[in-house]
Amino acid sequence: QVQLVESGGGLVLAGGSLRLSCAVSGRIFNIYTMGWFRQAPGKEREFVAAISWGGGTTRYVDSVKGRFTISRDNAKKTMYLQMNSLKPEDTAVYYCAIRQGATMVVVTTLYDYWGQGTQVTVSS
Repeated sequence: QVQLVESGGGLVLAGGSLRLSCAVSGRIFNIYTMGWFRQAPGKEREFVAAISWGGGTTRYVDSVKGRFTISRDNAKKTMYLQMNSLKPEDTAVYYCAIRQGATMVVVTTLYDYWGQGTQVTVSS
């Protein structure tokens, strides 16, 4: 059983920073890509960022480019999302996810495992 646990969310003023972590436990075979998604109240879950197995390839939604950085440490089975210059519109529950295989995708339904989410609230 694969489990993902997010942490690092909280309340921050606009312009501030947060660092989210996603810890992976359980047996997962072969390589896998990872991603961050978010869901604001009344909205659908949306793609935020993804990272390849080796960490050399990343992808971001346009709204966070230049402000968010995704990274991973495979030895620690942990993924991170450094969020800088936060805006009120970044307020959402943030989820991490795993897709088995080497192909990075942005579609929610193509990911295999999900965490429970961590709340990020940015006040103006």
